[in-house]
Amino acid sequence: MRIARPQKIRSLNRYNPQGYCWVVLTYHNEAVIASKNLWVEIGLKGVLAAVDELNDDQVIALSEQFGTHNYHPLPINIVRGDGPWVVDGQGKHYLDCVGAYSAVAHGHLNKAVTETLLRQLERVALTSRAFYNSELALFLMGLAQYCDLDMVCPMNTGAEAVETCIKLARKWGYTVKGIPDNQAEIIVCADNFHGRTTTIVGFSTEEGYKKGFGPFTPGFKIIPFGDIEALRNAITPNTAAFMAEPIQAEGGIIIPPDGYLSQVRQLCSDNNVLLIWDEVQTGFCRTGKRFAWMHEDAKPDIMAVGKPLGGGVLPVSAAVGRKEVMQVFQPGDHGSTFGGNPLGAVVALAALAEMENLKLAERSAELGAYVVDRLRALNSPLIHEIRGRGLLIGVEVNPGVDTKRLSATFVSHGILTKETRHRTFRLAPPLIIDQALADEIVHRVGKSLKESE
Repeated sequence: MRIARPQKIRSLNRYNPQGYCWVVLTYHNEAVIASKNLWVEIGLKGVLAAVDELNDDQVIALSEQFGTHNYHPLPINIVRGDGPWVVDGQGKHYLDCVGAYSAVAHGHLNKAVTETLLRQLERVALTSRAFYNSELALFLMGLAQYCDLDMVCPMNTGAEAVETCIKLARKWGYTVKGIPDNQAEIIVCADNFHGRTTTIVGFSTEEGYKKGFGPFTPGFKIIPFGDIEALRNAITPNTAAFMAEPIQAEGGIIIPPDGYLSQVRQLCSDNNVLLIWDEVQTGFCRTGKRFAWMHEDAKPDIMAVGKPLGGGVLPVSAAVGRKEVMQVFQPGDHGSTFGGNPLGAVVALAALAEMENLKLAERSAELGAYVVDRLRALNSPLIHEIRGRGLLIGVEVNPGVDTKRLSATFVSHGILTKETRHRTFRLAPPLIIDQALADEIVHRVGKSLKESE
């Protein structure tokens, strides 16, 4: 980067009569103005005014310079969201089929959720768990009832919910099942995605998630997903739990064989092993049921939930489970400063109510089947397989397809999707779409595939 010529710096004296120093950086021949006195600028103009002054190229330049490169975003600067749509800095509209990895199930800025958030901000936002609060009390009861389970441990992110499930399972194994100290095992599946903490990536089979982050926490055994005999053979007297996603979303929308979920439930019951479903991405109506395990008789002992629970505006997650398991936690065993905060609690309650009142599970089941049928009818020579349940749909393309080019083509046609593993593009639009928008998604996918032949 070079320092731009002084004449390229526009006057800002109207904001700061005393004047202050600016650094001007060049990125793709575009001037990026970065204040050394950002706080003065914000104090004078406000945060949103400072945000609005940035153009798309400046946003990308600042993000690349000052942010760690742990993501590889599509080159789009989203400045607004409305229902299933997002808008970039140039005013172009896109159908959001990434949906913040299922977190925006209600659409962007759902009115019931945002109005609840704003009203709560006039009362109290954060208390910590050092005290009781009315909002949390109602949330705990509401979420337990929604999940048809007994007790809730509120957290913030999906990874925290999974970590909470791991701690619960281990302590249950020692205090209830009688596993010798420090010998508890948890069985997981290959190609899983449960988060990115050091414990969780340690039992991932994706080498890119693990390299450079060891040593890893012991106590996990990995078996193939969807293989009931592999699970049967892996169980030992020291097995505390089996943990898996009912559908592997990040793994490429991998749906297990019919009957697998219920077989897992029976096998765990027969062997006094806890069943933990990670429903962070698949839960809350995404697959056409409240939770993906409900497609079969496969009720969990513990479940990790998150993403859509925050209504698309806040991180809200939880471990939810049977009382026998959840009550192993004693004061001091686990905690979170923000977990269970009043603001997140009311947002989650509003999000749950919207799921029920808008019948999002039924909508997801109906429109998901419709979209899958329409995608298959495209008969594109690029498509290897369409997999889906509800509005969690994977479009796997054939080996040799230039997926980077296809991704860019999707963007050019105003549809946002990202490639998961195994050359699969995930379509997870907000569950509030109607049939007309479902047709529009298929139309834009079809145009992109045709152009990429």
